[in-house]
Amino acid sequence: MTGHNPTDRSKLGSKRHILTDKDGIPLSTFITSANTHDVTVATNTIDNIVIKRPSTSSKYKHKQNLCLDKAYHSKEIEQEIIKRGYIPHIRHRREEEIKLLQKKHPARRWVVERTNSWHNRFRKLFTRYEKKDENYFGLVELANSLIIYRRLILG
Repeated sequence: MTGHNPTDRSKLGSKRHILTDKDGIPLSTFITSANTHDVTVATNTIDNIVIKRPSTSSKYKHKQNLCLDKAYHSKEIEQEIIKRGYIPHIRHRREEEIKLLQKKHPARRWVVERTNSWHNRFRKLFTRYEKKDENYFGLVELANSLIIYRRLILG
């Protein structure tokens, strides 16, 4: 999946782009090569949400918040997120440090990091052994199903 690039030095690798809810339940997953920039797949990750949002005609007429890290900072991405009905919150690390000093609420990036940790507990996902993308994506979706089952059913 990766080519000759000074960033990854031709190492084989892949990235899991994960969209979660506030409890860390994975809603969307997108797999790319390790040398793909995050901005190029942000809209794909948002569009592949398994649970569709309520329509604007329902009782939920307010926009939902979408917290992103610095890698997704781009004017085009912000416009696409707004077009899809979200309020983007893209904070830089320096802004988070200022917020912590002022005793305000920082971004909740740890929720996605916790979900990444849950994925890494599966040995087949921590080190990728599969050559085909479809096989690896199937294992990621199986891990998502197990995470949802453990969080919602088992508590």
